[in-house]
Formats: sequence, C-alpha cells, structure tokens
Amino acid sequence: MQRAFFFGYGSLVNRATHGFGEASPARARGWRRAWRSTALRPVSFLTAIPDAACEIDGLIAHVPNDDWAALDAREHAYARVGVAHQISHSLGNTASSIAIYAIKEGDHFDPSLENPILLSYLDVVIQGYLREFGEAGAARFFATTSGWNAPLLNDRAAPLYPRAQKLSGKELAFVDKSLARLGVSPIVSAGGLSRAP
Repeated sequence: MQRAFFFGYGSLVNRATHGFGEASPARARGWRRAWRSTALRPVSFLTAIPDAACEIDGLIAHVPNDDWAALDAREHAYARVGVAHQISHSLGNTASSIAIYAIKEGDHFDPSLENPILLSYLDVVIQGYLREFGEAGAARFFATTSGWNAPLLNDRAAPLYPRAQKLSGKELAFVDKSLARLGVSPIVSAGGLSRAP
C-alpha cells in the first residue's frame, strides 16, 4: 500500500508551523517558487511553478493517516499535483506517493500593494530553511524564487501571519541582508489588510 507524502517548499519547511511526522529534507526537480496572488487570499504567497531548469529544496512529510483532507484545507488556495518522479529524498520506498501544492495556471496574478508579501511569513519560511539547510540552503531559496519585485509589508511588530515565529537576531539579520542584496525594501503599512489565513 502506498503511503501519502507531500513536498513542502515554503512555511511547511519550518517544523514549528506543523506537527507532520516523518519529515525529511528533499529536492524537487523541474520546479521553481514564485510569489503570487489569488482571489482566495488577501496577501501574496509562494507557489511552485514548472521550470525544467530549476531544482528547489524542501521537506517531504507523511500525511497523517494518509488522509489529505486536513492538509488540503490548510492549502486551500492550491491544487495538489503528483510529483513522486521529480523528488529526491532519503526515505526510499517509504515515500513512493508524493504531491506538491501549486496554484492552478490562470488562477494567480502578480502581487500588488493590495496583496503584498508579509514579512512575518517570509521570516517563518527562511527560519525553516536556515534550520534545515543552513545559510547556503537559505541563499538557494532566494535564488530559486521569482517575484521579488512584489511589495513586502513589514508586519514584524504585529504579525498578520497566523503561524508567525520568533526569530533570533542572527536569523533576522540574514533575512534583512538577503532582501537588501535583492534590492527589496519592505513597506511599513498597507491599507485594509487583516490577519492572513
């Protein structure tokens, strides 16, 4: 019997945001991350988009009881895509059925001031990559993610992201320096935004 696993490439890489078991570092071939928006959420977030020339790091984790319902609810803005043939990992045949969540083509659009990236969300993602892959892996995250021209809302003082985490000074400095290298300057306010799902 096949056991269900998913490949996480954003906040799910941060183990503090979930309780999924049997999580293990992995790599997806043929995918790139991108900052995108949808009508289903008030802020921009990461999706995976096909890119034959790219590979992204992430975690695979077992779906509890092989039941996708709870994870599908958490990732409700995405479609679930089977990708077992594109994932490299160390779990052997234990993880023979693997899916990635990606927004359907045509259902996403460029971020804007009305739906910016939340810095509290990016912080959580980078904390996960630093813990799992070190600074080199976190740097690869920035290099294999598109859409850094999107508005970035600095909500650190009052996080809008519901699974926000406390970062160390070193982690915060890494995020800030990485953004500065990309020429990204967070904005300090955005009208009409409330707590993100």
